Amino acid sequence: MPSQDEILKAKILVVDDSPDNVDLMLEILRDAGYSNVTATLRPAQVCPLHREHCYDLILLDLQMPELNGFQVMKGLKEIEQGGYLPVLALTAQPSFKIAALEAGARDFISKPFDLMEVHKRIHNMLEVRLLYKELAHYSKQQQELALHDPLTGLPNRRLLEDRIEHTLQHSARVRGKSAILYLDLDGFKTINDSYGHAYGDEILKLVAARLVNASRKEDTVARIGGDEFVIVLGNLAGKGDAHEPAAKLIEVISEPYFINDLTLRLSTSIGISIYPDDATTVDALLSAADTALYEAKRSGKNRYCCAPHDMAATLVSKHGVTSIA
Repeated sequence: MPSQDEILKAKILVVDDSPDNVDLMLEILRDAGYSNVTATLRPAQVCPLHREHCYDLILLDLQMPELNGFQVMKGLKEIEQGGYLPVLALTAQPSFKIAALEAGARDFISKPFDLMEVHKRIHNMLEVRLLYKELAHYSKQQQELALHDPLTGLPNRRLLEDRIEHTLQHSARVRGKSAILYLDLDGFKTINDSYGHAYGDEILKLVAARLVNASRKEDTVARIGGDEFVIVLGNLAGKGDAHEPAAKLIEVISEPYFINDLTLRLSTSIGISIYPDDATTVDALLSAADTALYEAKRSGKNRYCCAPHDMAATLVSKHGVTSIA
């Protein structure tokens, strides 16, 4: 639940075409301890102001020239789509009360004001609004956790597959190519077994940071479990465009890692598959890249291997190119 201090610091906007009514409401709010209160006499300003400041409460007079309160609420609904409309309607017309609630207002205050009623309705509505925001933030955090690796913060397999799908759709529209780079760390198990999982976790976080720094902003870098990572490259002119990034990744991963008083080293093997040359679906591309990764491991590690074409594959290491059956 929001604290009393959080409630008193909530952002409040008072909207009324009468300066006297605005002054009265501002005095009521400030006397009650609310410290973040602003006002406008122009209803046309409400939506732009709310877009900019995202108010926790809008005290809205329903009878105003230019735009009435019902028209203002219609505009606010477009901003708060699927959300909580933080409007407390102010009206002297009893017939407007139900209409205001039907239009989206969460509650209403009758004119002339009853001071106790004003305090209670404002406090209750702010409590609900702030609780709603807390729950929305928590829900967003949970969604992020469901889509990201908790150790490295990188996208997990679930989000990765969605990113690959979007990349393939874009490549299909522009008749371009995309690449999947499937990475596995050489020597990681030895580090884990020799120095413990705490050092292994630090290595994984450092590797993740290096992969992100060595990739383009538009590329996706994901961890899909253990010491396996996948990088999605889009907007490629030809299949050869994936070779240079792969070689760069091998180089940056091979740089030493300094953890506490230790200097640790490892390398990476990479399997590459190309859309649409090797496959046209997410699962098939990942499978082709995984097969190429196996070939890179089998052929000596610390190198990248392209998925086979017509029963042949091209194996590339730092020392040259070799064709394998």
